[in-house]
Amino acid sequence: MKQSPTLKKGEVLLRGPFFALRRCRVGYPNGEEKERIILEHPGAAAAIPLLPGNRVLMVRQYRAAAGRLTLEIPAGKLEPGETPEESIRRELVEETGYRAGRLKHLRSYYPSLGISDEIIHIFQANDLAPAGEPSGDETGLETVILTLDEVRKKIEAGEILDSKTIIAVRELDAAQSEQVKSKEEPGE
Repeated sequence: MKQSPTLKKGEVLLRGPFFALRRCRVGYPNGEEKERIILEHPGAAAAIPLLPGNRVLMVRQYRAAAGRLTLEIPAGKLEPGETPEESIRRELVEETGYRAGRLKHLRSYYPSLGISDEIIHIFQANDLAPAGEPSGDETGLETVILTLDEVRKKIEAGEILDSKTIIAVRELDAAQSEQVKSKEEPGE
């Protein structure tokens, strides 16, 4: 069996409100060691919330790292002790004012595996019901409703560049295609 590299966690260089930058050493089987700086993140949950008529509930917000307003699906970081399902249920209400009746896990992925341990869990949210006004602490968050076709067109035109939104739409399309395919197959 091939020996795996080992990670030796070192000092925290910077602690932010929901992440830490940590200096680490990776020991390789050949005896070599390399320094790495890792962004430690608690993980996040996101959902593609579907309203009747194949409409998608989205949020527009300013993202300082991109220096622009973005259009994306609702998402947020996991709080301590919170499951991804609990997190996205909370985030949907906080960001959009809607509660999900059903959640279906579509995909989990690492958005920036080369530098961060963050993992994002993406869900499909159905049977949405109004739950009052959005209550999160985000400033300037705007709820936007688009058809799924409009979202696809904005992705293809490069107007939506957010990875979790792109992956959610692709995964939703794949899941819906698989449902159609399984209904068309005889003898089941």
